[in-house]
Amino acid sequence: MAKEPQTPLDNELARQEQEAEITDQDAQERLVDGELEGLVNDEMPLEGSLGNPEADMLAAQVEELEQSLSEAKDQALRAAAEAQNVRRRAEQEADKARKFALEKFVKDLLPVVDSLEKALESMQDGASDVHREGVSMTLKMQLDVLNRFGVESIEPHGEPFDPQVHEAMAMVPNPELEPNTVMDVMQKGYLLNGRLVRPAMVVVSQKAN
Repeated sequence: MAKEPQTPLDNELARQEQEAEITDQDAQERLVDGELEGLVNDEMPLEGSLGNPEADMLAAQVEELEQSLSEAKDQALRAAAEAQNVRRRAEQEADKARKFALEKFVKDLLPVVDSLEKALESMQDGASDVHREGVSMTLKMQLDVLNRFGVESIEPHGEPFDPQVHEAMAMVPNPELEPNTVMDVMQKGYLLNGRLVRPAMVVVSQKAN
């Protein structure tokens, strides 16, 4: 079958279709290139943010502030603990001063008590009841006052010798007692609020030969 002769209109249509195909192909190629380029461009900011000097500086400042805050808290806790220790020591010193302020006075008063005790012991049967009762009441008043202020006597007769509160004046062999037992009390000892004011002077037993 013979081809029909092409008119100028047909030639123009064919040319436009060819250009359209080229344009579509070029657009597709550009689209692919553009997507690849976009992917590359999207990654670039991510890589750049990792080395952002402003962000690094801000992170360093935050870390420094946190460390300073931690040190400040630690110093505050130490200061509070030290203040509490100082207050406790001051209270203990004041308590000791209050308890033992009378120590010298008690030491000076003890010989008077000793004298009254010896006077009461040495009174013979010839002494009147009035005299004995007067000395006994005076001694009792003295001891009551001492007890009211925390003074207590040490009378260790028959107890084991304790060098912390006893002073051995003599060692005497005695087969009837265990060695280092207080046989006799020559002078009573005294404590003031649990602290030794005067040791008890005693005679201590030792093993018989």
